[in-house]
Amino acid sequence: MKTKKVILITGASSGIGKETALKLLKEGHIVYGAARRVEKMQDLATAGGYALAMDVTDDAAMQNGVKQIIEEHGRIDVLVNNAGYAIYGSVEETTIDEARRQFEVNIFGLARLTQLVLPYMREKKSGTIINISSMGGKVYFPLGAWYHGTKHALEGWSDSLRLELKQFGINVVIIEPGAIKTEFGDVMAAPMMERSGQGPYANIARALEKGVTDSYNKPNASSPPSVIAHVISKAIKAGKPKTRYVAGKMAKPMMWIRKYMGDRIYDKAVMSRVK
Repeated sequence: MKTKKVILITGASSGIGKETALKLLKEGHIVYGAARRVEKMQDLATAGGYALAMDVTDDAAMQNGVKQIIEEHGRIDVLVNNAGYAIYGSVEETTIDEARRQFEVNIFGLARLTQLVLPYMREKKSGTIINISSMGGKVYFPLGAWYHGTKHALEGWSDSLRLELKQFGINVVIIEPGAIKTEFGDVMAAPMMERSGQGPYANIARALEKGVTDSYNKPNASSPPSVIAHVISKAIKAGKPKTRYVAGKMAKPMMWIRKYMGDRIYDKAVMSRVK
């Protein structure tokens, strides 16, 4: 008989997080979806899950959420750190306050929630931490320095964490999605144009905006969130999950070019598309 796992997923109000939560509920797991927009998670509750109000920059909210799950089920078997967003804009025109918030959400909030969950996993000598990175944790694009900075940081942070937790039987898994049809493009494009659409980087900003619009609106230019939900489910089911899973449009070819062709060729390939 399949064992039900108690799973906490952040950023579960839309996109990858919501799709994953619904899939794992169908598979029979106990799923807590966490997000700021609780009203967007009523379908999770209807499907038999739990909707938690949680902002990953609010320490009290994270403590209360973890406490609730432990009180109700006594354990957390899987943490899916999915909450995150991207700010794009030139380094010069992006304020340090904006950059700092990017790191607060994508790195420090994720790290703090992981800290809160780990004592319970260590006690059980089992558990899985799944960190949603991006192909942007291995590659890069102009005007994305702060976002890529967080994802590159997450890759190294996760690798060190994996070594620390191996002795306790806890797995650490990194998921590296490519272009996925979510709110990502909408959240990224308009603020990018506000920051960099009129100044010295306007030519790059306009080209990137067109590329993002094409990626998220043209048929088959991006993958559905279900592609990543499937990979997360696969990692949870695995006795020995991979350390990394790559999935979604453009992820494998872009990462291949960077790894095997080198930075100069990769730079030319990217910049040829933003002229």
